[in-house]
Amino acid sequence: MRRWLATVSITMVSVLGLAACGGGGSGGQASQAPASSGGGKQQVEVFSWWTGPGEADGLQAMRKIFEEKNPNYTFFDAAVAGGSGDKAKALLQSKLQASTPPDTFQGHAGAELQGYIKAGNLEDLTPLYDELKLKDVFPAQLVEQISVDSKIYSVPVNIHRSNVLWFNPGVLKEAGVAAAPKTIEEFIAALEKVKAKGKIPLSIGSEWTVTHLMESVLLGSLGTDAYNALFKPGGDWSSPQVTTALQSFAKIMTYAGDPQDDWQPAAKQVADGDAAFNIMGDWAYGYFHNPPEGGLGKTSKTDFDWAPSPGTEGTYLWLSDSFTLPKGAKNRDGAMAWLKVAASKEGQDAFNPKKGSIPARKDADQSLYTDYLADALKDWSSNKLAGSIQHGVSVNQPWLASITEAVGLFIGSKDVKALQQGLADAAKSNAQ
Repeated sequence: MRRWLATVSITMVSVLGLAACGGGGSGGQASQAPASSGGGKQQVEVFSWWTGPGEADGLQAMRKIFEEKNPNYTFFDAAVAGGSGDKAKALLQSKLQASTPPDTFQGHAGAELQGYIKAGNLEDLTPLYDELKLKDVFPAQLVEQISVDSKIYSVPVNIHRSNVLWFNPGVLKEAGVAAAPKTIEEFIAALEKVKAKGKIPLSIGSEWTVTHLMESVLLGSLGTDAYNALFKPGGDWSSPQVTTALQSFAKIMTYAGDPQDDWQPAAKQVADGDAAFNIMGDWAYGYFHNPPEGGLGKTSKTDFDWAPSPGTEGTYLWLSDSFTLPKGAKNRDGAMAWLKVAASKEGQDAFNPKKGSIPARKDADQSLYTDYLADALKDWSSNKLAGSIQHGVSVNQPWLASITEAVGLFIGSKDVKALQQGLADAAKSNAQ
């Protein structure tokens, strides 16, 4: 319990500073000279939290294209390890407050990114969109999530799905579970059957993965419209329907195994046959599927399989990673060169199959997206949409910090009433 709360406290201190943060630099060309890496090349500092198998492989694929197209620049990987980016965001905030931003940084489209925009940390990229005609190739609803007052502030590189139930077919068969559960009630029954066979019913990682689990349970219990309504003005987090959803979440958590250090070891428990289920975003696909030098090299439909998380079929609980141009970037031209690669069809088609995501662009080479990724492409174009809580679409960073605190306290207390009150208080204090 102490470890969970310590991380929550660090995250809260770091993210609450965002709301009070003013401008992040001059807003034009940086006054500092770009850093040199030797040999006349200038470094471009690219800040992300992609350090693990799968995600790092995708970043390196895009880096290769960037350095081939820009021989005068060298890519400086400023990635900070840690699941959903909590540690990276804390360090980033300190850099922004000190007016020493990286040349470009990863941020989630939606409320999280709009926090940086409203704080004055980012340059307007609308001229880049006009130059590259990006409004023609990015979905309108995605562009809306990275815009304020009709100005666009980042380049999305992908679309991820949060509500994926990963499972081990062999473990389910051994437990007498005929198919992936489609409802919350079926899920709880399946977890009980696995428990009776002595396997881990549900694997979890560090504390952020529990919030990630909770958002899927909320969506699966409430339905798409009621879930989305929680984040609108007047959203009712105290309703009996939310109580029921949180009671289901609490029940599901009783089947969770020991918390792992992050999402990768929790996912590996499923792939190795030690656990039956894991609810995680589709970045897990890259980790499962990529060859052993960058993943687990597992076989889909045999070592692992997937389905929408229980109760959420027909809804895409989405998020999107995007790259920005901070005000005061020391190598602004290099950052712009990186953004052009990140926006390109070539860059996105190199990055996403390894990352376990689908491209933000509508004109990607669909032949590259097979297996799970083919399902994701189809569902993205046809499903209802709901925004992730943990991954920055539906709530800003101060609101997420309050939710994280409530979830962290619940992990120790198991008190559903206190969790619901904490979520209701978070919404009241932080609603946008």
